[in-house]
Amino acid sequence: MPWRRLLVPTLVALPVLLVLLALGTWQVQRLHWKAGLLARIDAAEAGPALPLGAATPARYAKVAATGRFDHAREALLGLEVRGTVLGAHLLTPLLAEDGGPALLVDRGWVPLERGQPVARPEGVVSVTGYVRPGDEPGRFAARDDPAGRRFYSFVPAAIGRALDLPAVAPFGLVALAAPDSPADALPVAARTIPRPTNPHLGYAITWYGLAAALVGVFSAFAWRRLQETSTS
Repeated sequence: MPWRRLLVPTLVALPVLLVLLALGTWQVQRLHWKAGLLARIDAAEAGPALPLGAATPARYAKVAATGRFDHAREALLGLEVRGTVLGAHLLTPLLAEDGGPALLVDRGWVPLERGQPVARPEGVVSVTGYVRPGDEPGRFAARDDPAGRRFYSFVPAAIGRALDLPAVAPFGLVALAAPDSPADALPVAARTIPRPTNPHLGYAITWYGLAAALVGVFSAFAWRRLQETSTS
């Protein structure tokens, strides 16, 4: 039976083909999920900010929070070079008027060597921004300096303990600059909600392309093997 000579190659190639098709399908699913996320971000940025409630809001949701900044407990988060200037993000607790958990607000970028004053509003303020969930630091993440209030991973609970806050929200708020705010004012707040990249179409094409190539190579191999069998 000439087909018996193809049994072992088929048993080897079939699982590989199924894996390639599964990976391509997974990337298509990720493509649709990411497209939906980007659409929600666009809608959130174009629409009004939602008042921050008791429930944990979705990632990148545009919300407004009210309270008083505790400037005495501000900290620095990360490191970022802008132009030739090294800086970090100014992290300030926002204390709720009702005594609820403090909200860690990323007010924007500030240079480490400051040549101009940093705005520190007093009294009750309303902050509009987008929700930032906490990080999960990896093994090779930079080590925080709690005593110096320098943090390289955004872990709200750990930062709250270091700042001696009795309670802190499990997420943060990245402040968005007002449309009429000066571009050179410190801190330099974000002006848009970040968009994650969406490369999944290319990944799906790659996996499906590899599956098609495997089918083509196997078909050519099988045809040649059957031709050799028929002539022997």
